[in-house]
Amino acid sequence: MTKTLTAIIERDGEGYVALCPELDVASQGATVSEARENLTEALELFFECASPEEIAERLHSEVYVTNVEITVG
Repeated sequence: MTKTLTAIIERDGEGYVALCPELDVASQGATVSEARENLTEALELFFECASPEEIAERLHSEVYVTNVEITVG
């Protein structure tokens, strides 16, 4: 079975941090590609190890990534 989840990747110092907001699982890597691959591995391990109850408790079915405009200063 495959599942599509969200990956938010941002620069953090010399590397990148990748976050899956649906499960609040994160990983990191030296490049965007490496951070994405490491997040994929972390998510696969989570699904292998977590109980069905934990998955149901942590999995958010709706996550929206969007921009907001604010006034600064």
